[in-house]
Amino acid sequence: MSPNAKTASLAGLLAISMVGLGFAAVPLYNLFCRVTGFGGTTQRYDPVAAAEVPQVLSQTISVRFDANVSPKLPWKFYPEHPTDTVSIGARDMAIFIAQNNSPHAVTGTASFNVTPDAAGKYFTKIQCFCFTEQKLEAGQQVRMPVLFFVDPKIMDDPDARDIQEITLSYTFHPVEPVDEGKKAS
Repeated sequence: MSPNAKTASLAGLLAISMVGLGFAAVPLYNLFCRVTGFGGTTQRYDPVAAAEVPQVLSQTISVRFDANVSPKLPWKFYPEHPTDTVSIGARDMAIFIAQNNSPHAVTGTASFNVTPDAAGKYFTKIQCFCFTEQKLEAGQQVRMPVLFFVDPKIMDDPDARDIQEITLSYTFHPVEPVDEGKKAS
């Protein structure tokens, strides 16, 4: 094989590898964030993977609830109670209220995070409206629960054990309607 052919083959292999890494980057980044809590990414409770139910500690932590709506979504969205004090390790529930203020059905999806970022890997959601898209009919108002707990392991982390307040923040965005002309048959 000539030197030019080797160089071309290596360049082609490099280009294919870069495209593959590009497609793998988002799932790998999401996995990294879920495992480490990076950027305030919360954990999702998996009863099958959980070895044991967390121990409830006597220490408490304040949880503040923040609700936001994209300007493109005609909804009102807010927490029923803006703060709660929870025992570390105990399951707790917060309720959020969403109302569609438009004259037609609208579907939204919520993005979320917690701050401070160091608390992300200890804030575990058991059930959340943010796991699925939410469709509200014209004028409909709904109560949406989120079940969660703060993992007692937070007390063993020197970077997180002194956290006094965690903010759970949601932002609802519209789900873009599918263009019927582009829908695959």
